Amino acid sequence: MAAKPYSAKKIIDIDKAKKARKPMKGREIIVKSLENEGVEVIFGYPGGASMEIHQALTLTKKIRHVLPRHEQGGAFAAGGYARATGRPGVCLATSGPGATNLLTGIMDAKLDSIPLIAITGQVPAPVMGTDAFQEADVVGATFPLVKHSYLVLDVNDIPRIIHEAFHIASTGRHGPVLIDVPKNIQQQETIPNFNVKFDVPGYKPNLKPSPQQIKKAAHFIREAKRPIIYAGGGIISAGASEELRKLVKKTGIPITNTVMGLGSFPMDDPLSLKMLGMHGAVYANIAINHADLVIALGVRFDDRVTGKLAEFCKNAKFIHVDIDPSEINKNITVDVPVQGDVKQALKMLNDILGPKKDIGPWVQQINGWKKEFPLTCPKDQKAIVPQKVILEAQKLADKDCIVSVGVGQHQMWTAQFWQFHSPRTFLSSSGLGAMGFGLPAAMGAKVAYPDRQVINIDGDGSFLMNIQELQTLKTENIPVKNIVLNNAHLGMVAQWEDRFYKSLRGHTYIGDADFAEIADAFGIKGETIRKPEEVKPALKRMFKHKGPYVLDVKYPYNDQSHGHVIPMIPGGQTYLDTILDADHNLREYWKEKGIEP
Repeated sequence: MAAKPYSAKKIIDIDKAKKARKPMKGREIIVKSLENEGVEVIFGYPGGASMEIHQALTLTKKIRHVLPRHEQGGAFAAGGYARATGRPGVCLATSGPGATNLLTGIMDAKLDSIPLIAITGQVPAPVMGTDAFQEADVVGATFPLVKHSYLVLDVNDIPRIIHEAFHIASTGRHGPVLIDVPKNIQQQETIPNFNVKFDVPGYKPNLKPSPQQIKKAAHFIREAKRPIIYAGGGIISAGASEELRKLVKKTGIPITNTVMGLGSFPMDDPLSLKMLGMHGAVYANIAINHADLVIALGVRFDDRVTGKLAEFCKNAKFIHVDIDPSEINKNITVDVPVQGDVKQALKMLNDILGPKKDIGPWVQQINGWKKEFPLTCPKDQKAIVPQKVILEAQKLADKDCIVSVGVGQHQMWTAQFWQFHSPRTFLSSSGLGAMGFGLPAAMGAKVAYPDRQVINIDGDGSFLMNIQELQTLKTENIPVKNIVLNNAHLGMVAQWEDRFYKSLRGHTYIGDADFAEIADAFGIKGETIRKPEEVKPALKRMFKHKGPYVLDVKYPYNDQSHGHVIPMIPGGQTYLDTILDADHNLREYWKEKGIEP
């Protein structure tokens, strides 16, 4: 998308402004433009090519600057802020290694459709392309990772570019936008024109769903005998949770969520089937594969949900509502495509759907599967069971608390056992699956909501990847509570080794770190527990403590029944291949009972 040049009228406006106002440096124009966009927090790490912006940030009274201890931590923190608030998160880094350290956080935002503004300093424009010190083509490097990117080559363009960046990041399908600013542009002076409007003819995402397609979808819903709602992160991005709940209440249709969709519908509701997919509830996967209609709302039919595409919901018709037209018919050929804002689509559906049709036999059948295949914890009285730690933590936590996770077994156990009730309370790197996400994302959420409880449930491997952010928690007084489920292994990879590589360990033992001692070195309160009876008292002490906290929960990596996330659908296979326990998959279980799938 080419940058739109200023018109002659705008140039005249700038000339008039020069007579009325004092010149500002590019760095000051950047900060003022961010203030104009309502930015309250920036997560930024300074360096030679960005220090001009940091100098300007010292003078603002509207924006809080938080210094992460690594640029990746800053990008994840900005992502956590955005996920918790729905507003664009902002991160800032210098050129070269500073900019490249943002890439993982940028890609995380891209895959999960999170509004993120990444601002990078760049070497002065006259030396760009000469392999100058700390030069990296970050615009080129991030081209496949962002929704849009800008290289600022005219100081007068700064207000327009920043305004466009925020609009693009937070409209249509949300995503990250990069703004790369050479150092000489930051230093140049001009009389800025902040009276800018979004005017990019090539960017006009369609928000209004087709009324005809909505009518067709309503017809399919009325005719279905075994419908199921499959709702994802698009519901949360669109702020459509209320409309979703109204649809479920009106129709009585059971609902299952993706990882990104958790919290959009209360997981303790009788019609909730919780999470589906590779580590989802068995009954959710059975139900969707026995449905005659799948109502897909704000989802992308990810491989972790569908497994083997050719076998996924073979006998079902599909309604697919999504803001992004490229997602419709990408993985699954759908019968009723509805392109547009899912919130508007649900409002339109709710308006035309009449009283619910009797689908009692279908709901009764699903309830039977719920009783037959419940999510259960392993029984172990001698060692701590991590799933029970999660259940106990929720009992003691505030109901509106925000839960962040890293990536691995602990992430899936949290998704399975924590009963999420509200949107934007579960922060997870879902599409990219980036380890090291949990701590800085929780940090970003806590900065956004200082009066709400924020908990990071992490694994030892994931926690180690951005452990330096403990110093940020201490220095910035950000009281995030960290529960580290510590089994001295890269648990999820070890689980795959057990299942598919005859338990041959390919460098998945990472050692028994003492995270309480590490926390103490950063000046943070910490505690280590090893016995089941210590769990509840330790959690109470953690929640009572007013500052940041690290609870190191040590438990052994056990055999398949204790150390694995179960159920599990092996990659590329079907729901019938779901691993139920050490001895059975679903196909074998049903065969023994004489049941045809």
